[in-house]
Amino acid sequence: MEIIHVSAECYPVAKAGGLGDVVGALPKYQNRLGHVAKVVMPKYKVKFLDQNEFELVHESATYIGSYWFRYHILKEKTNKLGFDLYLIGIDGLTDRELIYGYDDDSERFLAFQIACLHWINQWAHVPDVVHCHDHHTGLIPFMMKYSYGLSKISGVRTVFTIHNGQYQGWMGWDKKYLLPDYDNWKGGLLEWNHMINPLASAVKCSDVVTTVSPSYMEELRHQANGLEKLFEYERGKCLGILNGIDNEYWDPRSDAMLNTNYDAKSFKLGKAANKAAICKTFGFNEEYPLFIFIGRLVGEKAAEILPESINRAIWEHDGKISILVLGSGDSNLERRLTDMKETYKGIYNCYIGYNESLAHNLYAAADFLLMPSRVEPCGLNQMYALRYGTIPMVRNTGGLKDTVIDIGTADFKGYGIVFNNPTVEDLVIAINRAVGWYGNNNDILEAVIPRIMAIDNSWERSAKKYIDIYK
Repeated sequence: MEIIHVSAECYPVAKAGGLGDVVGALPKYQNRLGHVAKVVMPKYKVKFLDQNEFELVHESATYIGSYWFRYHILKEKTNKLGFDLYLIGIDGLTDRELIYGYDDDSERFLAFQIACLHWINQWAHVPDVVHCHDHHTGLIPFMMKYSYGLSKISGVRTVFTIHNGQYQGWMGWDKKYLLPDYDNWKGGLLEWNHMINPLASAVKCSDVVTTVSPSYMEELRHQANGLEKLFEYERGKCLGILNGIDNEYWDPRSDAMLNTNYDAKSFKLGKAANKAAICKTFGFNEEYPLFIFIGRLVGEKAAEILPESINRAIWEHDGKISILVLGSGDSNLERRLTDMKETYKGIYNCYIGYNESLAHNLYAAADFLLMPSRVEPCGLNQMYALRYGTIPMVRNTGGLKDTVIDIGTADFKGYGIVFNNPTVEDLVIAINRAVGWYGNNNDILEAVIPRIMAIDNSWERSAKKYIDIYK
């Protein structure tokens, strides 16, 4: 079976969040199951392009509206990612340093989608499945079925995966002219709430809709940024499949980024060594429990509750804890978190930005991971934490609900700390629980850690479920 994944992100080429991690791993595991999975994404101006070898496999031109544009397709030569990677280059549109955040993002990603389909439509054969990811590729199912120039691939099955339903790619109808000519009787399949809505269109037009966890699929029927009725209506073709993680890349036994490698048997010494290195770097006391937050500093992650929660937790525990934040996002929040470093030297610190190596070392060093998310379609950080023997502290939502069981339930067979609300009060209570476990029940934590490191959250299971859907 030949599967074409179309996405705006793919790690390690270009990544802004979990979407990149998924598209960088799922195709590799599908190939290992004996299928042919490929990834098509925009050619951004990124380091990966300069550091790897590519070959030109196609050049052509087509229209976006009345504008005639040329595009080219580059293929990564060595198959180093475990799948064929194709980059679509469109001068002036895809050749940017950032993935998102430009005023013409609608035009950029629409041109990318048009070029992708224009290219596939010229193949000597047709693929079995086109698997689209998030709203940046959401118009592909509609165009494949109803655009006049794509009749060759109109019968190819489509799967659409929602990684975050809050972002939908809205466009005014004044941009309708940018789409390839299509059957006007089908124009309603583009629309939601008087706008062109790529995510809504994909839900209507794709053969199967998936989300990245079962609980998130249910939540979208009640909280989907205006699309609740659509998800209720289309529920017959919607299902949630929990994301996996790449157990080869995220493996404390062999992770080349770590200060010290370890496994479930040597975790005590291994985590202690990594914690000592992090504490030395950031000026912490390694005797105290180390809490980390890794993620985007945005409302979806409830990041705005971090400053007050950190203040309260430090005060309640007389400074005998360590807290480190790694992330970027809202500039005001970045400034607040940075300013707090002077107030709480030796207790709190932050790194504004993203550093892949530091993230790996934090998972290996930390005792607890903070995830107070308002919205978490799946969440991968909690799975990375489990893999590295760090206790996740999560809000009871989305994929966090599906992957973390409270440590105090089922005769202590759980492996995390779960709370219900993305508030300062709930997060501080959770931190208090964690400090109590760390100080008074260390033997229980030491029994929990090897068990959580053995949990199988790998992609093998999820990849098989997707293959079943394609079939």
